[in-house]
Amino acid sequence: MVPESSPDIKRLAESAANEGDSISAQAASTLEKQLDGLEDRLMELQHQVQQLQRMASLGTVATILAHEFNNLLTPILTYSQYALTRDDPELSRTAVEMAQKNGQQLSVLCSKILGMAVDNRMGPSDAEITPLLHDAVTCVGRDLDKDDIELTIDAPEDLKARAHAGSLQQVLFNLVLNARHAMLDGGGQLKLVAQPTDDRRVRITVTDTGSGIKPEHMDQIFEPFFTTKQHQDQPDRHGLGLGLHVCRQLMEEQDGCITVESQPGKGTTFTLLLPAAN
Repeated sequence: MVPESSPDIKRLAESAANEGDSISAQAASTLEKQLDGLEDRLMELQHQVQQLQRMASLGTVATILAHEFNNLLTPILTYSQYALTRDDPELSRTAVEMAQKNGQQLSVLCSKILGMAVDNRMGPSDAEITPLLHDAVTCVGRDLDKDDIELTIDAPEDLKARAHAGSLQQVLFNLVLNARHAMLDGGGQLKLVAQPTDDRRVRITVTDTGSGIKPEHMDQIFEPFFTTKQHQDQPDRHGLGLGLHVCRQLMEEQDGCITVESQPGKGTTFTLLLPAAN
């Protein structure tokens, strides 16, 4: 038997230990790099899902937009054609004024929608809330009065939150779309209210008087691919089940949160909380 105090044994043991430590360090470093790579990939995939949901939301209103575009273009064409067949300067002027008025409405609508489609990865800023509320409604592409929906927007003109303006607009747009869908069969009221809180945050509520959410669905509505919109043959009433899931992601990325309260048959309120502007 070799004595335990043998110098050779000690050197071998120390060498093995050092080599083991080196291998363990290399393995840990490799694993850490792999985990960092997976985390980066996950974040990129989440961003792609958000962008796809943005496109899907805009696709949902394609049918609405086609109808509204037709409503704005028809008077332009009618007046123009009639003016071309008449030697009437006053009628020609009316045709030009009609074309200018409706053309400006189309231009504004297109600008708002294109703004929604842009992938905005800019950092948070002091975002003005009131314009974002109005833009979210405008991007629906239809006067809600035509669906018997009474719209109210109540927010201080100078109210600002620390937020990604494009991301917040996407959240509001999705909530307005959902509210409209909930009231399509009977009309109702849609209220968008924003106000500062005592703890230096901004609260935004989106309230509708629609069909509400069933109690058994409340724990699922923010889960991916969960949807209660089953009208496959009506593009503006069919959902992918990603809208609210993406809304929650976008709010959390801005140090905010989203919650919901609902009563079946009475309506739903979504509440957004964001840091106040600096």
